[in-house]
Amino acid sequence: MSDARQTRPGRPNARIRTREDLAAWAAADAAMNGVERWRPRHALTRGVVHFLHVLRLCEYWENRPGPVARVVSGVYKVRLRRLSERLGFDVGRHTAGPGLSIAHSGLLVIHPDARIGARCRIHQGVTIGATAGGVPVIGDDVFIGPNALVLGGVTIGDRAFIFPSAVVTCDVPEGHAAAGVPATVRPGTHEVWRPDEPRVRPAT
Repeated sequence: MSDARQTRPGRPNARIRTREDLAAWAAADAAMNGVERWRPRHALTRGVVHFLHVLRLCEYWENRPGPVARVVSGVYKVRLRRLSERLGFDVGRHTAGPGLSIAHSGLLVIHPDARIGARCRIHQGVTIGATAGGVPVIGDDVFIGPNALVLGGVTIGDRAFIFPSAVVTCDVPEGHAAAGVPATVRPGTHEVWRPDEPRVRPAT
């Protein structure tokens, strides 16, 4: 089975290891960010799409053996760092499964040891960070609203909904929502965005 399909959070083998994985993850990222696939013009017109493209290439080459892969990986790391500084992103490599959707450029911090599942939507101003208690593990199809903080060794279940400006320091079960400072949890995701039905713009 391709590692691209092993997207449950926290699995160390849920990584881009083959060209097939790279193609599958890139296609999922593109679809979740409103394009059919990455194109060179996105380097000028769609900063987030371009960032994700470079991120996945960097992750792929880091997982390849040999001296050539180390050189290519180093080149992509430099490109990724420059893009990160321009867009305001501090996103750890190998943290997010396929279909990562970043809503806007602007401050975004994801700890390098965090684990994020497939098809997650993350808005600007979000911090997914560590405390002495550990780092977050986030499931599939999770929505994290603007300026939310997800901190420490918490587990966010599949299809959870993190409201804007929430400070989450407790577990959020599957299909539940978290809101407030500190966040309280209640059933229901209150979805305003359907992660299983991304809007893909027609190819031009």
